[in-house]
Amino acid sequence: MAPRFTFSIAATDGAARTGAIAMRRGEIRTPAFMPVGTAATVKAVKPADVRAAGADIILGNTYHLMLRPGAERIARLGGLHAFMGWDQPILTDSGGYQVMSLSDLTTRTEDGVTFKSHLDGSRHTLSPERSIEIQRLLGSDIVMAFDELVPTTSTPEVQAAAMARSMRWAKRSRDAFDGGGPHAEDAAIFGIQQGALDEPLRRQSADALIDIGFDGYAVGGLAVGEGQDAMFGCLDFAPGQLPADKPRYLMGVGKPDDIVGAVERGIDMFDCVLPTRSGRTGQAFTRTGPINIRNARFAEDQGPLDPACACPVCVGWSRAYLHHLVRSAEILGAMLMTEHNLWFYQTLMSDLRTAIAEKRIASFAHAFRKAYAGEQ
Repeated sequence: MAPRFTFSIAATDGAARTGAIAMRRGEIRTPAFMPVGTAATVKAVKPADVRAAGADIILGNTYHLMLRPGAERIARLGGLHAFMGWDQPILTDSGGYQVMSLSDLTTRTEDGVTFKSHLDGSRHTLSPERSIEIQRLLGSDIVMAFDELVPTTSTPEVQAAAMARSMRWAKRSRDAFDGGGPHAEDAAIFGIQQGALDEPLRRQSADALIDIGFDGYAVGGLAVGEGQDAMFGCLDFAPGQLPADKPRYLMGVGKPDDIVGAVERGIDMFDCVLPTRSGRTGQAFTRTGPINIRNARFAEDQGPLDPACACPVCVGWSRAYLHHLVRSAEILGAMLMTEHNLWFYQTLMSDLRTAIAEKRIASFAHAFRKAYAGEQ
């Protein structure tokens, strides 16, 4: 039988690492990018096409699936994998991000968060125990501890209090996870480091998480408006505070150049809505930077979205056709643009893994950034 969870590092180059996470539903090659499947779907793309693009794992959203269609309903229907037709690993976030993003609808206490549904105004409570229960019902392969996220612009006192509460919630999450439940023999659990941009707070958080013990560790609380320079400044120290023999997951990141810089600093896993959201709004990622296919200059452009891309979209359709689809609000336009973006991200991850294995991550990153900025 395949292992519940193992992480192996095959090669390093500076702080960058490449390896694999082995789980019963499949292997996750690292560095890995997880397409976001918020509502049991990676928007505008069929699961088989997500897999064909190169994704080994996707992300599901505890908050949204709890509200609709409901975790208990998904469990009765065979779990999230069967429900959405995805047989590879799934990581579920804990709902902690929505604690911040929907803060106007929430009331926080030591027990958890009470909030009004953004769908119908109904009231719900999400605690560490309930978050873990929902993720178990969904059948998540990688369960995330429940945390309290606050903006990096919060006062030092607010940041310190949120970090401390997140560590208390991390212990409760771990205890709830260890209590068993559906799919207990298959799942892993990650803790989430908090502490905004403050190095001592991040150290305290890392030490508390290591004391509790997790299968992997996330760097949380970044990509929330602090800017790339500040994020990279934090990543210069935060990953190194976490165990070297466990996966490190940077939550909610991000832009292609964010990912390259984070990999250089020792991050192994990423997720972000950008490739799918951008695809639906007409933005395509290319090796020479993003383009807006709605622009009039593409109306008669018979070239592919990205001449360096071998995805089915770039092989099969022109910029002119995609321009027409998007400007006409045709559903196929969103589907094809999203599929290309997912291929772009997964190809980037493959290239990063190869560059690390061949000990040339610095030269690869320099060349990528120069091309992506349009400096070729």
